[in-house]
Amino acid sequence: MTLVQPTPEMSLRIQKDLNEEPSKNEESLQHIKDWMEKQPHLPQMIDDQRLMTFLRGCKFSLEKTKRKLDMYYTMRTALPEFFANRDPTRPEIQQVFKDINMPPLPGLTPEGRRVAVMRANGNELGTVSEDFKVALMIGDIRLKEEEVGVAGDVYILDATVATASQFSKVTPLLIKKFLVCVQEAYPVKLKEVHVVNVSPLVDSIVTFVKPFLKEKIRERIHIHSDGLESLYKFVPKEMLPQEYGGNAGPISEINEQWRKKLESYREWFLEQESVKADESKRQEKSRSYDDLFGVDGSFRKLTID
Repeated sequence: MTLVQPTPEMSLRIQKDLNEEPSKNEESLQHIKDWMEKQPHLPQMIDDQRLMTFLRGCKFSLEKTKRKLDMYYTMRTALPEFFANRDPTRPEIQQVFKDINMPPLPGLTPEGRRVAVMRANGNELGTVSEDFKVALMIGDIRLKEEEVGVAGDVYILDATVATASQFSKVTPLLIKKFLVCVQEAYPVKLKEVHVVNVSPLVDSIVTFVKPFLKEKIRERIHIHSDGLESLYKFVPKEMLPQEYGGNAGPISEINEQWRKKLESYREWFLEQESVKADESKRQEKSRSYDDLFGVDGSFRKLTID
């Protein structure tokens, strides 16, 4: 599975959207590297490609990039349920790919956006934290493989086989941890969320998640209750898996390619186990679990750019 990169013409449009000036990329990159060297609590094991993905995801705001990188490594320490035991050959991770299809598609929309589809296979879900772990592992691979940057992410959530039993395993605290992690630590620009093959349970799921989202993201959630034709207005039909009328092949095959891709990164994931923030070395006040996720049980609204 190779992620198709934007064409040169598309890249020019994306660069404008991301405030990227290629002539200044090296200067921005060096600024961030110099900053990281002065942060004793942060590891230094990060490659230039991932740093550039952070810069692009933060629209080349140096301060925002620093905050994201700090949180990226902080979350790796704070959330072992997502960032420990990430050996792709572990049975628990292999099971995720049997239970859920969640592959990013190889192509791009005309706007240069990456599309991912999430669809359960009808099995009873295992440990939900393992599902979120795999989603973040895929995110880490994308940090390394988005060579020139994309114009944002589009998620298609297929509710065909969503069941109340599956949904009951997703606790509010787990959702909060995952969304805080994605929003604060990853350079994600969520542009659209499309829910297809809706069922009565969808309303409950959307109501459950909405308190975590800022208003502008709520407005980006599209419920397609009248079939797939309305989806094609946002995502070209031909780039979708065949289950959605497209030409990208069966979603199971794309998912299997991603399973193999994760396995090909096995040594890298094992090396990354110890690459995380050391709060004992942070120059300012260390960040506690309560600082990150709160102690009062309330749900902080999230801003996902």
